[in-house]
Amino acid sequence: MDLNSPIFDRIRAKPKAKEPVQTVKVRCDHPGCNEAGEFRAPKGWQREGEYFSFCLEHVRTYNASYNYFQGMSAEAVSLYQRDATTGHRPTWVMGDNLAGGPQGRGADAAHYADPLNIFGGPRAARRPQEPPKPKHGIAARKALDQLGLDESADPSAIRSRYKDMVKRLHPDANGGDRSLEDKLREIIRAYSYLKSVKLA
Repeated sequence: MDLNSPIFDRIRAKPKAKEPVQTVKVRCDHPGCNEAGEFRAPKGWQREGEYFSFCLEHVRTYNASYNYFQGMSAEAVSLYQRDATTGHRPTWVMGDNLAGGPQGRGADAAHYADPLNIFGGPRAARRPQEPPKPKHGIAARKALDQLGLDESADPSAIRSRYKDMVKRLHPDANGGDRSLEDKLREIIRAYSYLKSVKLA
């Protein structure tokens, strides 16, 4: 795509000419001052968005002594600071459901049509129970079976069973008998797999 194409030059819109900004000369809001009020200074608490117009000398004096919380009680200042942590937006305690009843269900759940049984009404009790899903995949169950363990075995039980079987099946423990070497390889392979899937 050629951005220097004459086609693009023809379709570009020219920017609108900026209209001159009309400035109104305002006098300084400081009593007795006749200078131009060129500088804005905030009026403070509960007057957000409102500003004084001061000359340079008086805006410096005002800013040096400005206190947003002036006129507020200590309790009001503390409340303001606490609300400032959330940007003065409403918040709720995690897990609270103000509209919900017990078990987190809506207080008026009985008043809604529930054809899909989302709220778990009387139809939920009639639904047949599904068999529990296995905790581990087929390969992990086979590896546990090689070690003679079931799915409820924890990592420490797997490690101790592995060490025990290696000690029993190793040729050095059997006087150099190599007849159990294939079984030992299967045990090592099963343990390596369980370790790779972070079960051991």
